[in-house]
Amino acid sequence: MSLRKTTSAAMALALLLLTVAASAASADNTRNYRITITNLTEAQWFTPAAVATHRGATDLFRLGETASLGVKEIAENGNLAPMVELFASDSHIWDSEVVKAASGPPPIAPDGSVTFEISSANGARFFSWVSMLICTNDGFTGLDSIKLPVGVGATATHFTAGYDAGTELNTEDWDDLVPPCAQLTGFGDQGGTESSNPALAEGGVVNMHGGITGDGDLVPSVHGWVNPVASVEITRIS
Repeated sequence: MSLRKTTSAAMALALLLLTVAASAASADNTRNYRITITNLTEAQWFTPAAVATHRGATDLFRLGETASLGVKEIAENGNLAPMVELFASDSHIWDSEVVKAASGPPPIAPDGSVTFEISSANGARFFSWVSMLICTNDGFTGLDSIKLPVGVGATATHFTAGYDAGTELNTEDWDDLVPPCAQLTGFGDQGGTESSNPALAEGGVVNMHGGITGDGDLVPSVHGWVNPVASVEITRIS
């Protein structure tokens, strides 16, 4: 074999090896994270958390903008189905799930927490989360498009406020609240609803929640809160 042919064969083999290595690296760029969401309130329960990692093109909510159907349904009715459907249909979402309490009722209890693992890859460098503040008409908390830690072992902690979806008037009446509110906070079975009432439609935008006023059935000393309502600790584990 001539020197030219030998050199060409060696170059072809090197190119092949580089291509295989690049493909393997591309296929193995998954990053894994351990996340703990802690409820910092004294009496506000959170619905199970709808969480996702995603690219920058996705937003779950923004202050001053109209709430999406997914956020509206979570904030008003504790209904996570539309958000789960959004996660499934959005090509910018990498990983998503609904995180429930490990023991006891599915909601996240006051002073309780949930810990879970989630992954990202292919440019999905952001984390978002939404949960209903159960004893509100349309209150929720969460994070939108928070950058995930980069280095293995790196940890980031974020604190979240209570938000108002701006989609339902804050009557604070048992009839307009989801049934678990009264049951979970020691008021027994007071009825309630898990569907939106068009008569209470507000037509506003997402903003900071004004808290519990006591104008209806809710009791500020029981159902009220001081921000932040939650903490989120994110650690890259591999």
